[in-house]
Amino acid sequence: MRYAICFTPAASDPLSHAAANWLGRNVFSGDMVEPTAIRGLSIHEIAFHTAVPRRYGFHGILKAPFRLAPDVSEAQLLRDLMRFCGTLTPFHIRQLEVARTAAFYSLVPSLPCEHIHYLASAIVQQFDHFRAPLSDADIERCDPDGLSAAQFANLHRWGCPHVMDEFRFHMPLTGPVSQQDMPRIEQALRGVFDQVLAEPVKVSNVALLFEEGNGGPFRVHSLHPMGKVSARRERVAVPA
Repeated sequence: MRYAICFTPAASDPLSHAAANWLGRNVFSGDMVEPTAIRGLSIHEIAFHTAVPRRYGFHGILKAPFRLAPDVSEAQLLRDLMRFCGTLTPFHIRQLEVARTAAFYSLVPSLPCEHIHYLASAIVQQFDHFRAPLSDADIERCDPDGLSAAQFANLHRWGCPHVMDEFRFHMPLTGPVSQQDMPRIEQALRGVFDQVLAEPVKVSNVALLFEEGNGGPFRVHSLHPMGKVSARRERVAVPA
């Protein structure tokens, strides 16, 4: 079993609903979701283009999937994650937008967000001792020959090439899309997501995801609210 530390909005958030409908799976329950009809795309096309992100569910990676080191337990991971999140202050990503990176589409911040970058870097460092060392097969799957020097160093130090200065927050929406299909896929994505992205996205929790079985889908194990419990209660008590 592997774990991943991520951001995903609460299950009731409109963005979570839109993403589950697009991807065809709810990352909280693990249930498959009947896709919404989208003009210009067949259900089969949507299923094909969302096959890769559907397995992982709607999320933005903060610490890439890892197996637990032999001297730690899930209970210890949960305890430390809860304590760590209690030291954090919630923040907003001013705006997410549909964007293409290479051949993939994701939701990414429209402007740089130092808060999410800091959060990811802190989590990678704070929880590295929970990560089992990569096997030779794990390293090979990362295509080390295609990595930059900095990414190669990150892979061997942190178990993932895309951390620290190489980190770019994104919430994947598709697998690779051909040049021919890009205009239709991008138009469909904007139709699905633009309305729910009109407001800033609040980052007020950190999610622990887990892999069901070996190579199975990921789903949310638990959400860990950011901030001290007393502070959260005070915020709730303040009149609007």
